Parts: sequence; structure tokens; C-alpha cells
Amino acid sequence: MVQSKQQNLDINRAAETLKNVALKTPLQFHRKLSEKFKAEIYLKREDLQVVRSYKIRGAYNLIQSLTEDQRTRGVVCASAGNHAQGVAFSCRQLSIRGVIYMPAITPKQKINQVRMFGGDNIEIVLIGDTFDECQEHALKHTALHEMTFIPPFDHLKVIEGQGTVAKEIFDELSNVDYIFVPIGGGGLCAGVSQYTLTYSPNTKIVGVEPQGAPSMKEALKAGKPVVLETIQRFVDGASVKKVGDITFQLSKDSLVDMLLVPEGKVSSTILQLYNEDAIVAEPAGALSIAALDQYADQIKGKKVVCVLSGGNNDIDRMNEIKERSLLYEGLKHYFIVRFAQRPGALKEFVNHILGPTDDIVRFEFIQKHNKETGPALIGIEVKSKDDFKELITRMDSYKLNYTLVNQNENLFEYLV
Repeated sequence: MVQSKQQNLDINRAAETLKNVALKTPLQFHRKLSEKFKAEIYLKREDLQVVRSYKIRGAYNLIQSLTEDQRTRGVVCASAGNHAQGVAFSCRQLSIRGVIYMPAITPKQKINQVRMFGGDNIEIVLIGDTFDECQEHALKHTALHEMTFIPPFDHLKVIEGQGTVAKEIFDELSNVDYIFVPIGGGGLCAGVSQYTLTYSPNTKIVGVEPQGAPSMKEALKAGKPVVLETIQRFVDGASVKKVGDITFQLSKDSLVDMLLVPEGKVSSTILQLYNEDAIVAEPAGALSIAALDQYADQIKGKKVVCVLSGGNNDIDRMNEIKERSLLYEGLKHYFIVRFAQRPGALKEFVNHILGPTDDIVRFEFIQKHNKETGPALIGIEVKSKDDFKELITRMDSYKLNYTLVNQNENLFEYLV
């Protein structure tokens, strides 16, 4: 079954198509990660691609394959991110008219990037509060004007293009033991796994998804793609409710494992890459590296490639990324504290309960409906997890009436 599907893919031909369009991105040996995991670890730097992600590969490979009639009618896509930029770039490169639908809530930075890559060849339509609503409008426009819809992942030509990432890896590096691949809709995984099956069958493919959007993991469990009711969208480049039907079929027998990474761990990895390597990785781009801790024993002494899939990270998100990292590392905690109604209660908290290096980073009284002052929401940063344990011990010894907000997801979303 896999072989018959493989015959429909020609990744080597896609590489020829892309050779003067997409960059052959660096495959960089990472010394610090290699020392940490006692392995030989390389990063496939798709964040350095023309549109700062691998998406240009699949988008261009599909659009250039269209007939003259299809090119004349133009193309349509729906995307708030990297796929939109890949389609925009391809339209300009091939002198094709494109209509790009983006949700109305899309940040201005992303809209400007798409406009920059597409120029006068594209029209941007901002509509809908969600991606699904936006895509619905895009599909209607496609049918009404008899244009061609360019899907982000579930198309053989798109998968061929994404598979050229694997070709470049194996052209440069032999005897690879593991490739860690981020998964959203599954286009990159499908292409990489199919090329690997043919040219390096002993290489193991490990898929990585955000914990809040486990679409491939659930599909593998069910034996078919399923629609997730809700997803966490922080890792926006890899957060989809349903993997593709084609991508699932091409990936399911190739994956040796599916790993889920907490969003906080992804955030810590983004900061680490930025601070230590000056690498700007978007959340989906950091996924494969963030998963290495889970495979520390298996990769020891092995040759490993992590696909760093993209670097389109808006600087406006850095505060959120830092917050998520601190929460994940156990260095930032929010409390609802009900202070005793007596003079000096707040002073006692500051002078006797807080540790010498504990820092209050947020303090606000919660107003009751009758306007009386209620309990306080307090955010505290600590230097280490041990400092947090000691803080809790002191709070308990002083019989402080408090609730730890971090442990209550609904309360945290509402208050923080």
C-alpha cells in the first residue's frame, strides 16, 4: 500500500523544480545539544528558508504544476501564517493571480509579510473570526470564480515539495538514526517519511505535536483522521483539528513514535535557542528540539536530525512566551490570597512569608459585586523550584488562606 502511494510521489523531480526557487537550507551540527544528549545532533534550518519556513516548497511545487487554463483563472488559499506566505511568493514568482483569505484577527505583521512576498499578484481578504470560518469563505470564492484552491498539506504535489527537506538531509548526511519532525496537518511528515522509506529505510521518524493539538496521535489511535473538538492554538503552525487523509495514509506506517510536547516546554526551547544561539524559532519550529528530552536514552550515541521548520515568530509574542516558560519551569506562580481583615496582614506577608529572592510581579485586589475589596491576585516569581516549596511551607505555617491558581486551568484562564 505504501509503495503504490509512493509511486505517485516524485520528490526528486520536485527538488529539480525548486532548485532555483527554494533555498537549500543549512544542516547544522549543534554542539551544545550534542554534548547534552551525548549524541550527534543536527538542525535542519528551515527557519532560514526564503519565506522563513519550509511551506514555500509544497506551495510552489503545486502551483507551478497547474495547467495554463488554471494559471489564468488564478489560485486561492486560506491561511494565517506560513502557507499564505508560500502561496504569495509563488504567485509573484510565477506571475499568477492569487486571493489569500486570512482570519480578520490575523496580526498586522503577518498580513504585511504576505503582502511583501506577493506584491501586486495577490489580493488579501480578511474575514471570519476563526480559521475554519475563513476557509469556508475561501472555498466558496474558489468555486464561484472557478479558481484552484491550494491546500496547506493534503495534496500529493504539496507533499512532494515538503519531502525535498529529507532529500537535502540525506544528500548531505548518511547513516542518520533519527529524524524528529513537527506535525500539524502532516504534509512535512508525509514527504519526509516517504523519501526516507526509499533512501534511508533504517532511519526512524519520530513525529512531534503540541500537547494541546494531538491530531496525528489521535488519528493513529483511531486508525483514521479524526476531528478534535478543541485545540490549544499557541503552537499555531502545528495546531490543526484534523490531519490530512493523504498525509495520514503516508505517515501512519512510517512513524516509530508520536511525542506530545507541553506548550510551556516549547516556550522554554524558543528562549533557549534565542539566548544561546541567536536562532529565532516560531513555536512549531521549536517542537522537534523541545521533544529531545523525552528521547534522551534512545538517542544516546546516535546521529539525529531535528527539523527546525520555521522562524516566523512575532516579537509581540515574546511576553507570552516568557510567561509560559516561567510557568512551565515552575518559576512563576499565581495565588488568590484572602488576607485576614486586620492591620499589618499585608506587611506580614511581604516581610515574613516572601523569601529574600521571591519577587511580586503582579498584585491586584479582586473587586466583589458590592464594590467591597475582596481577595488579592498575586503573581510571584521565584529563583528555583526549591524556593517555591519553601514559600508554600511558610504560607502554610502562617495559616494563610490561599488558592494556587496555576493548578486550576479555568481559574487561570479567567484571571491571568
